[in-house]
Amino acid sequence: MFLSELFSGYEGLLILTLLMLGIDLLLTRGSISFRSAAIWSVFWFALAFLFAGAIFFFWPDMSPTSLLSNSEAATAFITGYLLEKSLSVDNLFVFALIFSQFKVPEKNVPRILMLGIVGALILRGIMISLGAPLIAKFHVVLYLFGFFLIWTGVQMWRQHGEEDESFSDGFPVRMVKKFLRVSPDYHGNKLLIRDAVGILATPMLVVVLVIAMTDVMFALDSIPAIFAVTQEPYLVLAANVFALLGLRSLYFVLGGMLSKFAYLHHTLAFMLCFIGVKMLLIETPFAIATPVSLGVIVTSLAVGIGASIWKQRRIEKAAA
Repeated sequence: MFLSELFSGYEGLLILTLLMLGIDLLLTRGSISFRSAAIWSVFWFALAFLFAGAIFFFWPDMSPTSLLSNSEAATAFITGYLLEKSLSVDNLFVFALIFSQFKVPEKNVPRILMLGIVGALILRGIMISLGAPLIAKFHVVLYLFGFFLIWTGVQMWRQHGEEDESFSDGFPVRMVKKFLRVSPDYHGNKLLIRDAVGILATPMLVVVLVIAMTDVMFALDSIPAIFAVTQEPYLVLAANVFALLGLRSLYFVLGGMLSKFAYLHHTLAFMLCFIGVKMLLIETPFAIATPVSLGVIVTSLAVGIGASIWKQRRIEKAAA
């Protein structure tokens, strides 16, 4: 009964989120070694499946008004979690690109990732609270989301391999430079500093704003995608929370390996298109069941990772 009381309702999920976020920030607040990051990444992954087990056993206590059975809710959560976790890996790829372009010192990376994750949690909570009632009232929104996801997947597939995007002249950078002078150097984790003339923005503030803007763009993909898996707001929110928590540890595990996932974009593009099709078929006799979606997502990830490893080995063999 303790688990059912702990996880019951949105209040319980909020308390759990704050507790896990505090643990993540406390134990990974400084520089993170590969070994420590790997251990914590496994911990967050295992915790998500432990939560899925809690859903399986205590779902009526966690969401008393839900029409889903225990097994349906647990399957929907795992499917949504794996989908959101997969999309978050693409987020890390973009974050690494941003850090490289702005020459962010290694010691500043954990703080920026922390701010980015907290911002993403708040943003997605707002979007889910607005999106769930909108879909319930206007069902046509599901179909709009479906077409949007297919379009996004096609664009992601076509853009793979093109020149890396430049963030140095984006909207956040232009806005900061319009209202504030920008210091040429980093000053620890400070966002603003003062000199003899007045207040200056540091490059740290610019990077944080760029990360916030990318969070908005990523949320436009990930939130519609998970609504195709389930329209249960509790599960949508929980899947996003567990996918984002531990993202800092995962960044330090992957590190320089991100560029070696040659087929990451192709895998994610296929998954977005598949989820878009699932959303379009949701009210038809050809509706795709959630267990089938789970199987497709797991298979896609396995094939994408396997193909990337195979290609990397071929490149290393040719170089040798």
